Amino acid sequence: MQIWVGLGNPGPRYALHRHNVGFMAVDVIGDMHGFGPVQKKFSGWAQEGRIGGHKVLLLKPATFMNESGRSVGEALRFYKLGTDALTVFHDELDLAPFKVKVKQGGGHAGHNGLRSIDQHCGPDFRRIRLGIGHPGHKERVTGHVLGNFAKAEEDDLAAMLGAIGAEAEWLAKGDDVRFMNDVALRMQG
Repeated sequence: MQIWVGLGNPGPRYALHRHNVGFMAVDVIGDMHGFGPVQKKFSGWAQEGRIGGHKVLLLKPATFMNESGRSVGEALRFYKLGTDALTVFHDELDLAPFKVKVKQGGGHAGHNGLRSIDQHCGPDFRRIRLGIGHPGHKERVTGHVLGNFAKAEEDDLAAMLGAIGAEAEWLAKGDDVRFMNDVALRMQG
């Protein structure tokens, strides 16, 4: 069993925020791979399914970003899994918009969702960094992150999410490089 977590904030007013792109990614994966119904579990919303031959639990913490680790910790303990089974999809300021990079372990770079997971579970988990770009000035970061994607970005957003869903089997198999390469190729198309 693998646990794939999408980070975001619950509620309709946050749905299209850049900060919620992790939620969007796991929603698309669940839809594209025919996951089961959404269940309220682990202080969040969970869906079980298979990607290729791999059993995956998709989890969207309903705790708000800064408490995400509570939800993730509950799920890991329930399945008696370590952080080697954990993948977290999150927005990344330090990546160009709609670039997708995979990173194993590391710091949280001020991201409250990652900070919370670090505190509850440790830092050694796989991160799928979804680029949202940086607004240029530190004072503008909060507004950027908590702002909706612009109309002009919607096609690129849909393309990125579709590419992630289509290539998710490489992540399930643990081939992070092939996943990144194939997502990038789809994004060029």
